[in-house]
Amino acid sequence: MTKQKEDFFNFYTLSNGIRLVHKPVSSLIAYTGLMVGAGTRDEMPEESGMAHFIEHTVFKGSATRSARQIINRMEDVGGEINAYTTKEETAFYAATLPQYVGRTMELLADIIFSPAFPKHELDMERRVIYDEIESYNDSPSELIYDDFESLIFNGYSIARPVLGTRRTLRYFNAERARSFMRETYAPDRMVVFVTADLPFSKVKALAERYFVDAPYLSAHARMRTAPTDYQPANATFHRHTHQTHVMLGARAYPIGHERQLALYLLNNILGGGAINSRLNLSIREQKGLVYTVESQYTPLSDTGYWSVYFASEPENREQCIDLVLRELRRLRETPLTPSALRRALCQLRGQMAVGADNQENAALTMAKQMLYCSEPVSWQQSLRQMETFTPEFLQQTAWEVFQPDRIALLQYV
Repeated sequence: MTKQKEDFFNFYTLSNGIRLVHKPVSSLIAYTGLMVGAGTRDEMPEESGMAHFIEHTVFKGSATRSARQIINRMEDVGGEINAYTTKEETAFYAATLPQYVGRTMELLADIIFSPAFPKHELDMERRVIYDEIESYNDSPSELIYDDFESLIFNGYSIARPVLGTRRTLRYFNAERARSFMRETYAPDRMVVFVTADLPFSKVKALAERYFVDAPYLSAHARMRTAPTDYQPANATFHRHTHQTHVMLGARAYPIGHERQLALYLLNNILGGGAINSRLNLSIREQKGLVYTVESQYTPLSDTGYWSVYFASEPENREQCIDLVLRELRRLRETPLTPSALRRALCQLRGQMAVGADNQENAALTMAKQMLYCSEPVSWQQSLRQMETFTPEFLQQTAWEVFQPDRIALLQYV
């Protein structure tokens, strides 16, 4: 396949093993960050929530800066700094004018490799996370995703919630935070990423200046155990909510699987963001049974899962479940017509282009691909691969993934 201009990225590996990826863009804004392959699944049971706790508290002081100085370092030049934690990654990044890429790298290296973890700041941030947990628990449409992951990955660390629990958070301190970082923040699990209107030579020089001498926090990160055993289960939780909330789904392909993009396309047809997705048409538009119904496919480094979520009045719950299963059966048993496949690809082309126009998301996607794959791919490359799929290939994928005897069901009633 011939590479197009948009397919090229710049790569470099620092002498300490940290990788650098850069994509030049014609934009007034630059995104600069560090993504670390350390998340919830790397925690011990007593450390539940530690990766997220660290994401919060590295901003609360370093060996050379106070919490206010860290904030002002970006705010004084109009930049915005952010971070997030998932089951597998922690990302730290900022949006600035291109001339401040070096300032961002210096700040990130400072807070991540020399965090102070002052006790009074840890105690205050612990209370903030307590509130975050309570807020999350009050949002069933968000909480159900964590509970569903706990259901299908039961017995594995990946099943634990990102935020942790009040019980585990109570015992977090500077020593335990540093211990976790020493054992998980390995150089080969770090990616410095930059999207900016800057020459690669400049970006590379800045990365070497601020990251090449960064101390090894871990020569070898904790090994992950891939989830293997899977038995679909049903679970019902009684919650005081006006509607019933339902999620069903199963394990699926990991990042890099040969059928990953096929399932991505099938998911978009089934219940992606478009109003004319099959689930939205059959359950909301034609029946008026729900306000929200959606499907997702979440590939992870060595596993993945697909899910369908909806919220309905209690008396409509069983009918909605039947309609979801009917749409899954259609994808398994009836191949797309060539014209339907062309329409699906045309729709996805537009959606991917709109999504790629969000430079923040594009930068984070690039970093994650670099973290787990040999190199990132552009959305145009992915689309060109999907354009080679046949209706038979997609039906085979649906038959393999949407097996009714593998579907787990979670309900809030």
